Amino acid sequence: MGCIFLSLRTITASESSILTFTNPLLIVLFATLFTKARYHVHQWVGVFLGLIGVMITMGAQVEWKIGLLFGFLSAVFWAIATLLAKEWGALFDTWVLSAYQMLFGGLLLFLASTLLEQPFFMVNQHSLLILLWLSLFSSIIQFAGWYYLLQNSDPGKTSAYLFLAPFFGVLTGWLLLDEPLQPSFMGGGLFILVGIYLVNRTFSRTKDLRS
Repeated sequence: MGCIFLSLRTITASESSILTFTNPLLIVLFATLFTKARYHVHQWVGVFLGLIGVMITMGAQVEWKIGLLFGFLSAVFWAIATLLAKEWGALFDTWVLSAYQMLFGGLLLFLASTLLEQPFFMVNQHSLLILLWLSLFSSIIQFAGWYYLLQNSDPGKTSAYLFLAPFFGVLTGWLLLDEPLQPSFMGGGLFILVGIYLVNRTFSRTKDLRS
Protein backbone atom coordinates (compact mmCIF):
# COMPACT_ATOMS: atom_id res chain seq x y z
CA MET A 1 0.00 0.00 0.00
CA GLY A 2 2.90 2.34 0.70
CA CYS A 3 4.28 1.70 -2.79
CA ILE A 4 0.88 2.45 -4.34
CA PHE A 5 0.62 5.84 -2.63
CA LEU A 6 4.25 6.67 -3.45
CA SER A 7 3.67 5.83 -7.10
CA LEU A 8 0.78 8.31 -7.24
CA ARG A 9 3.23 11.14 -6.50
CA THR A 10 4.73 10.93 -10.00
CA ILE A 11 2.39 8.85 -12.21
CA THR A 12 -1.33 8.86 -12.90
CA ALA A 13 -3.89 6.72 -11.11
CA SER A 14 -4.46 4.79 -14.35
CA GLU A 15 -0.79 3.90 -14.67
CA SER A 16 -0.60 2.94 -10.99
CA SER A 17 -3.67 0.72 -11.33
CA ILE A 18 -2.28 -1.06 -14.39
CA LEU A 19 1.00 -1.81 -12.61
CA THR A 20 -0.64 -2.84 -9.35
CA PHE A 21 -3.06 -5.16 -11.09
CA THR A 22 -0.34 -7.07 -12.89
CA ASN A 23 -0.51 -8.89 -9.55
CA PRO A 24 -2.53 -11.90 -10.86
CA LEU A 25 0.03 -12.48 -13.60
CA LEU A 26 2.87 -12.36 -11.08
CA ILE A 27 1.04 -14.75 -8.75
CA VAL A 28 0.68 -17.34 -11.51
CA LEU A 29 4.34 -16.80 -12.49
CA PHE A 30 5.71 -17.00 -8.93
CA ALA A 31 3.49 -19.96 -8.02
CA THR A 32 4.80 -21.83 -11.07
CA LEU A 33 8.44 -21.01 -10.30
CA PHE A 34 8.54 -21.41 -6.52
CA THR A 35 5.70 -23.78 -5.60
CA LYS A 36 4.26 -26.96 -7.01
CA ALA A 37 1.38 -25.12 -8.65
CA ARG A 38 0.83 -25.92 -12.32
CA TYR A 39 -1.45 -23.90 -14.57
CA HIS A 40 -2.87 -24.89 -17.94
CA VAL A 41 -2.26 -22.96 -21.14
CA HIS A 42 -5.81 -21.56 -21.13
CA GLN A 43 -5.23 -20.17 -17.62
CA TRP A 44 -2.07 -18.38 -18.74
CA VAL A 45 -3.99 -17.02 -21.71
CA GLY A 46 -6.76 -15.88 -19.35
CA VAL A 47 -4.29 -13.99 -17.16
CA PHE A 48 -2.76 -12.20 -20.16
CA LEU A 49 -6.21 -11.34 -21.53
CA GLY A 50 -7.20 -9.91 -18.16
CA LEU A 51 -4.05 -7.79 -18.09
CA ILE A 52 -4.72 -6.54 -21.62
CA GLY A 53 -8.29 -5.73 -20.57
CA VAL A 54 -7.01 -3.64 -17.65
CA MET A 55 -4.69 -1.69 -19.96
CA ILE A 56 -7.49 -1.06 -22.47
CA THR A 57 -9.92 -0.04 -19.72
CA MET A 58 -7.53 2.42 -18.10
CA GLY A 59 -6.17 3.68 -21.44
CA ALA A 60 -2.94 4.94 -19.91
CA GLN A 61 0.05 6.17 -21.92
CA VAL A 62 3.02 5.02 -19.89
CA GLU A 63 6.07 7.28 -19.65
CA TRP A 64 9.10 6.41 -17.52
CA LYS A 65 9.00 7.92 -14.04
CA ILE A 66 10.13 6.68 -10.63
CA GLY A 67 6.48 6.01 -9.76
CA LEU A 68 6.45 3.17 -12.30
CA LEU A 69 8.98 1.32 -10.16
CA PHE A 70 6.91 1.82 -6.99
CA GLY A 71 3.76 0.71 -8.83
CA PHE A 72 5.45 -2.47 -10.05
CA LEU A 73 6.89 -3.18 -6.59
CA SER A 74 3.38 -2.96 -5.13
CA ALA A 75 2.33 -5.79 -7.44
CA VAL A 76 5.45 -7.84 -6.58
CA PHE A 77 4.96 -7.46 -2.81
CA TRP A 78 1.25 -8.22 -3.11
CA ALA A 79 1.91 -11.36 -5.14
CA ILE A 80 4.49 -12.65 -2.65
CA ALA A 81 2.18 -11.87 0.28
CA THR A 82 -0.67 -13.72 -1.43
CA LEU A 83 1.40 -16.88 -1.85
CA LEU A 84 2.70 -16.68 1.73
CA ALA A 85 -0.86 -16.25 3.02
CA LYS A 86 -1.94 -19.27 1.00
CA GLU A 87 0.93 -21.33 2.40
CA TRP A 88 0.65 -20.42 6.08
CA GLY A 89 -2.60 -18.46 6.40
CA ALA A 90 -4.57 -21.56 7.45
CA LEU A 91 -2.51 -21.68 10.66
CA PHE A 92 -4.04 -18.40 11.84
CA ASP A 93 -7.50 -17.09 12.50
CA THR A 94 -8.56 -14.94 9.55
CA TRP A 95 -9.50 -11.90 11.65
CA VAL A 96 -6.35 -12.17 13.79
CA LEU A 97 -4.15 -12.36 10.70
CA SER A 98 -5.86 -9.29 9.23
CA ALA A 99 -5.50 -7.37 12.50
CA TYR A 100 -1.79 -8.08 12.94
CA GLN A 101 -1.07 -7.26 9.31
CA MET A 102 -2.69 -3.84 9.61
CA LEU A 103 -1.15 -3.20 13.04
CA PHE A 104 2.46 -3.87 12.10
CA GLY A 105 2.05 -2.44 8.60
CA GLY A 106 0.55 0.72 10.07
CA LEU A 107 3.35 1.10 12.60
CA LEU A 108 6.02 0.73 9.91
CA LEU A 109 4.28 3.24 7.63
CA PHE A 110 3.86 5.68 10.52
CA LEU A 111 7.56 5.34 11.33
CA ALA A 112 8.46 5.95 7.68
CA SER A 113 6.19 8.98 7.50
CA THR A 114 7.77 10.40 10.67
CA LEU A 115 11.27 10.03 9.25
CA LEU A 116 10.56 11.09 5.66
CA GLU A 117 7.62 13.50 5.99
CA GLN A 118 5.80 15.75 8.42
CA PRO A 119 2.66 13.70 9.17
CA PHE A 120 -0.57 15.60 9.73
CA PHE A 121 -4.28 14.87 9.50
CA MET A 122 -6.96 17.47 8.76
CA VAL A 123 -10.07 16.61 10.76
CA ASN A 124 -13.31 17.37 8.92
CA GLN A 125 -16.39 15.55 7.71
CA HIS A 126 -14.82 14.34 4.49
CA SER A 127 -11.55 13.16 6.04
CA LEU A 128 -13.36 11.23 8.78
CA LEU A 129 -15.67 9.59 6.24
CA ILE A 130 -12.70 8.58 4.09
CA LEU A 131 -10.84 7.27 7.15
CA LEU A 132 -13.82 5.14 8.24
CA TRP A 133 -14.34 3.77 4.74
CA LEU A 134 -10.67 2.88 4.32
CA SER A 135 -10.49 1.34 7.79
CA LEU A 136 -13.68 -0.71 7.70
CA PHE A 137 -14.45 -1.70 4.12
CA SER A 138 -11.12 -1.26 2.34
CA SER A 139 -9.05 -2.84 5.11
CA ILE A 140 -10.83 -4.98 7.71
CA ILE A 141 -13.58 -6.50 5.59
CA GLN A 142 -11.51 -6.59 2.40
CA PHE A 143 -8.46 -8.36 3.84
CA ALA A 144 -10.48 -10.75 6.01
CA GLY A 145 -12.45 -11.79 2.93
CA TRP A 146 -9.25 -12.01 0.90
CA TYR A 147 -7.56 -14.35 3.38
CA TYR A 148 -10.67 -16.48 3.62
CA LEU A 149 -10.76 -16.92 -0.15
CA LEU A 150 -7.05 -17.74 -0.28
CA GLN A 151 -7.48 -20.45 2.33
CA ASN A 152 -10.28 -22.07 0.38
CA SER A 153 -9.21 -21.72 -3.26
CA ASP A 154 -6.26 -21.50 -5.62
CA PRO A 155 -4.43 -18.14 -5.34
CA GLY A 156 -4.14 -17.80 -9.12
CA LYS A 157 -7.87 -18.23 -9.65
CA THR A 158 -8.77 -15.96 -6.74
CA SER A 159 -6.41 -13.17 -7.78
CA ALA A 160 -7.81 -13.18 -11.33
CA TYR A 161 -10.87 -11.35 -10.00
CA LEU A 162 -8.61 -8.41 -9.11
CA PHE A 163 -8.71 -7.50 -12.79
CA LEU A 164 -12.24 -6.25 -12.09
CA ALA A 165 -10.98 -3.53 -9.72
CA PRO A 166 -9.87 -1.03 -12.40
CA PHE A 167 -13.02 -1.84 -14.37
CA PHE A 168 -15.25 -0.90 -11.45
CA GLY A 169 -12.98 2.05 -10.67
CA VAL A 170 -13.70 3.54 -14.09
CA LEU A 171 -17.39 2.64 -13.80
CA THR A 172 -17.87 4.27 -10.38
CA GLY A 173 -15.89 7.31 -11.55
CA TRP A 174 -18.45 7.69 -14.32
CA LEU A 175 -21.42 7.15 -11.98
CA LEU A 176 -20.27 9.23 -9.01
CA LEU A 177 -17.84 11.80 -10.41
CA ASP A 178 -19.22 12.33 -13.92
CA GLU A 179 -15.91 11.28 -15.42
CA PRO A 180 -16.05 10.52 -19.18
CA LEU A 181 -16.61 6.91 -20.19
CA GLN A 182 -14.42 6.01 -23.15
CA PRO A 183 -15.53 3.54 -25.87
CA SER A 184 -12.58 1.32 -24.89
CA PHE A 185 -14.30 0.66 -21.55
CA MET A 186 -16.59 -2.05 -22.95
CA GLY A 187 -13.79 -3.67 -24.94
CA GLY A 188 -11.50 -3.76 -21.92
CA GLY A 189 -14.31 -5.14 -19.76
CA LEU A 190 -14.91 -7.93 -22.27
CA PHE A 191 -11.23 -8.92 -22.20
CA ILE A 192 -11.31 -8.96 -18.38
CA LEU A 193 -14.41 -11.16 -18.20
CA VAL A 194 -13.05 -13.62 -20.75
CA GLY A 195 -9.73 -13.71 -18.90
CA ILE A 196 -11.38 -14.45 -15.56
CA TYR A 197 -13.51 -17.15 -17.18
CA LEU A 198 -10.46 -18.88 -18.69
CA VAL A 199 -8.45 -18.74 -15.46
CA ASN A 200 -11.28 -20.29 -13.45
CA ARG A 201 -12.60 -22.67 -16.12
CA THR A 202 -11.78 -26.34 -15.70
CA PHE A 203 -11.77 -28.14 -19.02
CA SER A 204 -12.38 -31.87 -18.59
CA ARG A 205 -10.79 -34.32 -20.92
CA THR A 206 -13.03 -36.70 -22.82
CA LYS A 207 -12.66 -40.15 -21.40
CA ASP A 208 -12.03 -43.07 -23.70
CA LEU A 209 -14.88 -45.49 -22.91
CA ARG A 210 -13.58 -48.20 -25.15
CA SER A 211 -12.14 -51.22 -23.38
